[in-house]
Amino acid sequence: MTPALLAVTCLLAVTLGYIGLCAASPFGDCRKCRGMGHALKTDHKGRPKRGKDCRRCHASGKRIRLGRWLYNRWARIYRAGIR
Repeated sequence: MTPALLAVTCLLAVTLGYIGLCAASPFGDCRKCRGMGHALKTDHKGRPKRGKDCRRCHASGKRIRLGRWLYNRWARIYRAGIR
């Protein structure tokens, strides 16, 4: 295989894999709170305790993946254009 064909094949495989991931699991863990839904704080003795709720995921611990967000946006525009 030529390097260009190999690069296109790898890019296609990664893209199809990400599309499959977005279809199978549209939500991933929040990057800010790492899926916990809140921040971790420590008390004066150094023990971990629950902090404030995460503002990015609204304390759910989940976020919508970029690919799924783009698909939802496209589908909404497509449905609005048909009517």
